[in-house]
Amino acid sequence: MSDAKSILIVEDEAMIGMMLEDYLDALGYRLHAVVASVDEACDHARQGGFDAALLDCNLQGEKSWPVADLLMERNIPFIFATGGMADDVPADYASHPTLAKPFTIGSVERALGKVLGA
Repeated sequence: MSDAKSILIVEDEAMIGMMLEDYLDALGYRLHAVVASVDEACDHARQGGFDAALLDCNLQGEKSWPVADLLMERNIPFIFATGGMADDVPADYASHPTLAKPFTIGSVERALGKVLGA
């Protein structure tokens, strides 16, 4: 499926990353990479080569806003993943969908469909 959309997963919890990887496969998406830190995610955002990103708001205690800024600059759609109230998304990103943990495959499918126009 060479025309499958490629998704970057930015998630610091290995089990959640693996679950999202499985969801993407089941939904017909291609995994670009799974990264667990703001620095790694920023590197991937600068390089591009993927169609959208699932972006955890809190990576190893650091907010992922710099990654979101890079993705916005490059017009790469993304979805925030949030674990709760401590992850309040700043107003600057209000136009980007937010997925609340725990995820379901259906919620991931709907969010990706929204940002990718499917």
